[in-house]
Amino acid sequence: MTFLSVHRPTVAEIDLSSLAFNFRSVREFVGASVGFMAVVKADAYGHGAVECAKRLEAEGVDWFGVATAEEGVELREVGISKPILVLGGFWPGQEFTLQNHDLTPVIFHIDQARAMSEAAKRQGTIARVHVKIDTGMGRIGIRLKDVATFARDLATLSNLEVEGLMTHFAAADDLDATEFTNQQIARFELAVEIFHENGHRPQFIDMANSPGAVVHPLSRSKMVRIGGLLYGLGGDVLPSGVPQPELKPVMSIRSKIAQIKTIQSGETIGYGRTFTAKRESVIATIAIGYHDGLPRTLSNTGHFLIRGRPAPIVGRVSMDWTTIDVTDIATAAVGDDVTIIGGTGEDLIRAEHLASLTDTISYEITCGISQRVPRRYLNL
Repeated sequence: MTFLSVHRPTVAEIDLSSLAFNFRSVREFVGASVGFMAVVKADAYGHGAVECAKRLEAEGVDWFGVATAEEGVELREVGISKPILVLGGFWPGQEFTLQNHDLTPVIFHIDQARAMSEAAKRQGTIARVHVKIDTGMGRIGIRLKDVATFARDLATLSNLEVEGLMTHFAAADDLDATEFTNQQIARFELAVEIFHENGHRPQFIDMANSPGAVVHPLSRSKMVRIGGLLYGLGGDVLPSGVPQPELKPVMSIRSKIAQIKTIQSGETIGYGRTFTAKRESVIATIAIGYHDGLPRTLSNTGHFLIRGRPAPIVGRVSMDWTTIDVTDIATAAVGDDVTIIGGTGEDLIRAEHLASLTDTISYEITCGISQRVPRRYLNL
């Protein structure tokens, strides 16, 4: 063995300078006059919410978006001071957690509003909320037919302020669905008018997610919510053939060769014996598997990089190990660096590439990198 290590060599490198570059690039593209919410939910799409939020706050973001109250509390406890919007709302009993940590919830039914107003009344404050309008996504939010009643009911709660109105696009990344996106924009604008008619004066009006902000300028309004683009995940999020900001990948996944062995023609590799050698082959075993977040569906497809050259995955990806064919890389040796995501130039492996091979999106690839893989932050 030619390397020494005090820990398993599989690691996710997070380049915070690339994160900052992407923020500046997107902000310049959409216009600096528009408010900017950095979405750091799901542990910043697997990149590490704490360190990413610290860097983005230093770069000048206006808001952070998280999915849960717990994610918001985590950021407050490390000193993040910018406003935090809890996109997934909250559950009964969490209203005091929100109040005590200065977290702003998205609400989508009246019981949430009443709970927030009552909590604020007990503390002698005013609770600020953002209301989610369902304009066509079909998940959470107030349907357009119910907006007037909801707005009137909110107006009766003396300790509640509707600080923002928002919606979410279903197909902003699909140019063939532009008519539907425009319909969502029109529905949302009508909902805003209804809230105004009922005495509400929301400061923040926001529609645009990452593809909305880039592809549909009319959706930018007063604030955009940018998620995947911050992490350089634009290849399968933005439609091709349209102007878009320059982005740099933020996450790289690296490991090392743990063992090398030679097998003969006709021998098999891995569970289920799904790979049979057609020649004498040199097989390297790498310390990464599906518990680390490498999709099992990459079995016998895709490749890693060894010394800048592709080495195909052979056999099934198992829980802790993956085997690759290095027969054509004569200098490959135990301890060599292995690139799973990352690289440079034409040899670059993007999360989007792994996603395309496994019938998913890049967001799932990076979100799926487990906590067993330590994050190493570059350019802190």
